[in-house]
Amino acid sequence: MRPATRLVRFEAAPGDPWRPLSTPIYQTAAFEQESATEFGAYDYTRSGNPTRHVLERELAALEDGAHAVAFTSGMAALSAVTRLAARGRIVAGLDLYGGTHRLLAHVCEPLGIEVERVDLADALASARALARRTDLVLVESPSNPLLGVVDVRALAELCRAHGALLCVDGSLCPPAYQQPLALGADLVVHSATKYLCGHGDVTAGVVSTRSRPLFERLAFTQNAEGAGLAPFECWLLLRGLKTLPLRFTAQQRHARHLARFLAAHPLVTRVHYPGLVTHPGHALHRAQSSGDGAVLSFETGDVEFSRRLVEALELFSIAVSFGSVHSQATLPCHMSHRSIPARERHGLPPDLVRLSVGIEDLRDLRADLEQALLCRPAEQETIGVRGP
Repeated sequence: MRPATRLVRFEAAPGDPWRPLSTPIYQTAAFEQESATEFGAYDYTRSGNPTRHVLERELAALEDGAHAVAFTSGMAALSAVTRLAARGRIVAGLDLYGGTHRLLAHVCEPLGIEVERVDLADALASARALARRTDLVLVESPSNPLLGVVDVRALAELCRAHGALLCVDGSLCPPAYQQPLALGADLVVHSATKYLCGHGDVTAGVVSTRSRPLFERLAFTQNAEGAGLAPFECWLLLRGLKTLPLRFTAQQRHARHLARFLAAHPLVTRVHYPGLVTHPGHALHRAQSSGDGAVLSFETGDVEFSRRLVEALELFSIAVSFGSVHSQATLPCHMSHRSIPARERHGLPPDLVRLSVGIEDLRDLRADLEQALLCRPAEQETIGVRGP
């Protein structure tokens, strides 16, 4: 079945004699066992739960994988992946989410994992980095917030040649539209908080793989560290998944239009969006993905102008997340990527504005951007910091 059908037509409750169309919430901490010496299919929700099992099965199928493991957040999922490189070496891309940088720099490195940051879109730089023994390569494609694109197939071949695992964070392009496992990646991680949920009411993460041994190691970590997604959140995520194609189709259509509008605007100096033919990774992204995504970023050349612009927006909420049906705007250097020291931001412009485009009426969204772009920087004011 195609993704839009699979996301709606699946066995909602395996083994349930009442055959509900919607997966029940098995809101229980423990399950009664049939004997004192043998476990049943489920014993304790931390170790396994029927609602979570249905969700993980659907996520694996959507990713064209064999297994999926659902975690309490995208960061919990990434943390479990880094456990695969314990006391080893990780090569990571330059343009990464701020929380990922924080995990690598302040959790992994103190635990004895060596981390090297490399431009993984550069084949020569990637080859040089992998010439040394490497356990795990971690990359985002498209990346957050500069929307960079990496040749996943070529990088996967390079990783295989050097015995390294490749994990792709595909949070900006959901699995119905991009499938890194089919391109050769060993692992794919998503912040399911974003497009997979789509409504801004769930915090969740998922790791998918085709490898049984990798799945077993991840599932063991999920259980041992107590990071499995709770039943209610699993149920909400299953509900959100059903409308993914409808939501994402509309959001992409809106994002493409707004990206073109901004690219032609005299007060915008640069737009980052792989759906634009001017994007350096446009052809590559189209070759390995069927969707351009609904996140874009742009530069104005003036930090103060960018701040005033974001604060003048009325329909784009100032928020650090993306992927929701609600449109959102942020200044990455002052919010989502603030945890990265300025010297390590690798070309992240301080005036960068990131937009996550929702499902509101496109005419209203464009009008909101038009009126916000009318603001002018006041030199006597300084940059403010908003957000959590």
